[in-house]
Parts: sequence; structure tokens; C-alpha cells
Amino acid sequence: MNKILRVVAIAVVAAGGVALFNAFFILPEGKQVVITQFGRPVGKPITEAGLKFKIPFIQEVTFFDKMILIWDGDPNQVPTNDKTFVYLDVTARWRISNALVFLQAVNNETRAQTILDDIIDGTVRDLVNKNDLVEIIRSSDWDPEAMGFGPVGEDEKIIYGRDKISAMIHAAASKVTPKYGIELVDVMFKRVNYIDTVQQRVYERMISERKRIAAEKRSTGEGLKSEILGKLERELREVSSLAVRESQKIKGKADAEASRIYAQAYNQDPEFYAFSRSMDAYRLTMGENTRLVISPDSPFYRYLKNLK
Repeated sequence: MNKILRVVAIAVVAAGGVALFNAFFILPEGKQVVITQFGRPVGKPITEAGLKFKIPFIQEVTFFDKMILIWDGDPNQVPTNDKTFVYLDVTARWRISNALVFLQAVNNETRAQTILDDIIDGTVRDLVNKNDLVEIIRSSDWDPEAMGFGPVGEDEKIIYGRDKISAMIHAAASKVTPKYGIELVDVMFKRVNYIDTVQQRVYERMISERKRIAAEKRSTGEGLKSEILGKLERELREVSSLAVRESQKIKGKADAEASRIYAQAYNQDPEFYAFSRSMDAYRLTMGENTRLVISPDSPFYRYLKNLK
């Protein structure tokens, strides 16, 4: 009898231990949990990390992430408003904002990815269909004049741009996701590419545009060159004119000073001055092979005639 009681007591203690062990669970950081009883949610989701309690064996716990999760869509070929097909690769970030609603409407992350496929892909296709190709490939802050491309045609101007269209997609999709307990953090175009039939035309257009810009730059450069050369030529003429005028002025002063010195020398001794000038004239006129034919009474011969 004692042996039976001992076995029963051990069984009761073991069962109590198992029940106690099953009654507690640990909620780690970055996770949230919904407690269910016979498949029905009980109470609000638990989001604070720590040691938690539930009714053993009757209640179950379902864990969900609190962290931001990534959604990556499959690249799709989508037509734009101007009937041009592009390949779009879109990505998004999302989180479970209401674990209870998420459990009831979605149940698991795999199904959530499928639901987001339908919501985001549909929204992307709808907004891309309503906008021209240039709106998808250009950034919202694209400024051709600031980047040196010059003015663009009407078909090159953008109203929204890729970034604003991404924000519009996010805003539209975010209105649908809360009923699934999902918060859509953002939506971004990861890659935009042309299909093969469009790619060659785009490249040719880019080449033509770059050639036009290069021609404008060359034309502007030639105009500046002509302006600089004209200014340089005008300044050169002005400097040359000033230099000639200054040289004539200096030369005139020098001639006047020479005349003054000659006059002063002449006034001091006219005869000696005449003799000195005649000697200079003899030296400059007659060389080793020089022959002079002059009359004896010539004034040029006056001082030579009186030599003894």
C-alpha cells in the first residue's frame, strides 16, 4: 500500500512539474506573441520581452516577429502610359503591426508575402500604367539645367519622378495592409530596365542628346573664344598706341634736350663747335676707300685747306 502511495505521489509531483514547466514561456526581444485557447485568441498580443505565464496544456502561444521584414517582388514587364514596356524590380519593407489581426487574417509570414505580392504588384502596375516612361526612369530631383544638360523638350519634362511615384505606391498600398495587421514601411524601385526592343532606341536617343549638348558646348566655347580674342586684340592695340605715343613723347623730349645742348655748346664757342662738327663729318664721310671730288673753295674743305 505504501508503495502504491509512493508511486502515486511521484506521478503527481511529476505531473505538477510538467504542468508548471508548460505554464511559463520566455518572450525574447524582437518577438511578439498571441495566446490561443482551443484555437481562439485570448487577450491582446504580448509585445514586451520577458518571462510570461499561460494556462498549461489548454493555452498555446504563437510567435511573430516585431522587426522590419523584407518583401521582394518578381521582376515584371509593365507597360507605361506612353505604351513603352519596362522591366520593374520592386522591393518593400513591412512589419507586423497587430499580431492578433495578423493571426486571424493571415496566420503566417509565408501567406503574408503572397498577400503583399497581390497588393504591391497591383498598385505598382496601376500607377506605372498611368505615367509615362520618363516619370519612371527619372529621379524626382532631376534637374537637367543644373547638371549641364541645358533645356529639355516637353516630352522630357517630369511631373512626379521615380521617387514620388514610389511614395504614391506606398501610400496607396498602405491603405489596404492594416486590415491584415501589416504596416508597410516603404516601397522602392530596386531596378528599372528597358526591354530589348526599346533599349536600342533609348541608346540612340541618348547619343543624339549628348551630341546636341556637345555641339551647344562647342558653339558656346567658340563664341567665348571670339569674344576673348577680340578683347585681347583691342587691348593690344590700346597698349601699342600708348607705347607709340609714349615713345614719341620721350623722343621729342630727347630731341629737344639735344637741341638745347647743341645750342648751348654753339653759344660757348661757335668756331670750335663748327670745327668739331666738321671733324665728325669727315670721320663719318671718309673711309679707307673713299674718294671725294669737291672744289677747293667748298666749305666742307675749309679746315683741311688750312692745314700746313
